[in-house]
Amino acid sequence: MTSELITVAVPKGRLLDESSHLFERAVGVSPKALLTGTRKLHADAPGAGLRFISIRAADVASYVEHGAAAVGVAGLDVLREEPRDLYEPLDLGIGRCSVIVAWPRGMKPLPKGVAPRIATKYSNLASRHFALKGLPAEIIHLHGSIEVAPSLGLADGIVDITETGETLKANGLVVAEEVLAVSARLIVNRVALKLHAERLRRLIDALRLAVGATAQHGR
Repeated sequence: MTSELITVAVPKGRLLDESSHLFERAVGVSPKALLTGTRKLHADAPGAGLRFISIRAADVASYVEHGAAAVGVAGLDVLREEPRDLYEPLDLGIGRCSVIVAWPRGMKPLPKGVAPRIATKYSNLASRHFALKGLPAEIIHLHGSIEVAPSLGLADGIVDITETGETLKANGLVVAEEVLAVSARLIVNRVALKLHAERLRRLIDALRLAVGATAQHGR
């Protein structure tokens, strides 16, 4: 095996846990186990020919697109909010959630012709969604605390990501419709795919088998 390690960008948080199960099943190496207990943001697995780097979920696609990592794990919400020039060979079936539209419970319909104010960190997804519905909307971009925007009078509704809906309920919001069903995808740098075609093909195939086994038998 060549001594050059293929760099894999894995997101911190929940997706690190879930993707680690897949990599352990696929190649016998857990990124989480390698990265735990070290202040370094990278860890090598020479036997598998891989180097794992742990970064913010929102940054994984940038690292892969620009070649700092050959492979990454990224949520479909991130990939569709800001489209990238990446290869997406595999739905990993983890990190399942939804980008949704939610309104305050019991909210009266807005007067005809009045554009709703929508608070969101998904400005592009929200704009495209309402444009496809033929409904003008004023998009208010926020970086966090989206759920409180309607109660504070900043917005009429929100577009946000949710897994269980509990936070929405706690803030008096009701899901009205789904914008995007989300799961994590394996993403690959297009140049790396040409340079390391055989090794990346083996990795993708191994992860595909791991996804199938996980879906069939669980963890």
